[in-house]
Amino acid sequence: MADLNNHHRDTLEKIFSHPSSASIEWRQVLSLLQAVAVTTEEHNGKLKVTLGPETEVLQPPRTKDIDQQMIVDLRQMLTRAGLAPVNPSDLAGEN
Repeated sequence: MADLNNHHRDTLEKIFSHPSSASIEWRQVLSLLQAVAVTTEEHNGKLKVTLGPETEVLQPPRTKDIDQQMIVDLRQMLTRAGLAPVNPSDLAGEN
């Protein structure tokens, strides 16, 4: 797994928190994805993300925050890549 800084761990915690956080900024997600995956901005503005054997194309949101569907999609992608915490509190170092 990539060496995640505190900001990346905070973003992962927000993505996997239940209920979902209503304020996960795209710039935070982009930073996380750039740390754990190969990312390429396509000419149409979409972001091509390759994480392990999987490649997804994400449409950046029109606002600063991502929507609930992107949270679901990110959870699935990150889980398949083995980046989902067993317990979200594990990210904060609390056991």
